Amino acid sequence: MIIKGKAHKFGDNISTDLIAPGRYFHLRNNLPELAKHTLEDANPGFIKKVKSGDFIVAGKNFGMGSSREHAPAIIKLCGVKAILAKSFARIFFRNAINIGLPVLECETEKIARGDELEIDLAKGIIKNRKKGLELIFHPLPKVMVNILRDGGLVEHIRKHGGFKL
Repeated sequence: MIIKGKAHKFGDNISTDLIAPGRYFHLRNNLPELAKHTLEDANPGFIKKVKSGDFIVAGKNFGMGSSREHAPAIIKLCGVKAILAKSFARIFFRNAINIGLPVLECETEKIARGDELEIDLAKGIIKNRKKGLELIFHPLPKVMVNILRDGGLVEHIRKHGGFKL
């Protein structure tokens, strides 16, 4: 699986409260409406800048805080194709994989806002086309790549009649 897009850069400790601001909690049953407020406290205007196929690139501990399962869902609804960070909160990581949103742990210092990236999920390679760099990440386990390829855990189970490793 190869995905391409532009980088949107964030720092460390981006919490689920920054991803899905609590003041919009009443919209949690209307994800398209909630998605209009994605990351607005971390980067005002993000929703107007992000395009389908883009990436979020961040520092340490992305998705920390409460286990709001709608946080990765609204990021995906914005058209983000993957999140790259130095580390993720574990529950956020699993929620993202389960909905079919790739989350990749890697060094992110050499990626800047606006960089054009090409990511090979199976091989663990990130090509920064703008800077001519190649970054390596630990490839996701095959089972996770299969879940992502199928569009998330629910679709994976539907396709295979159960959970297939």
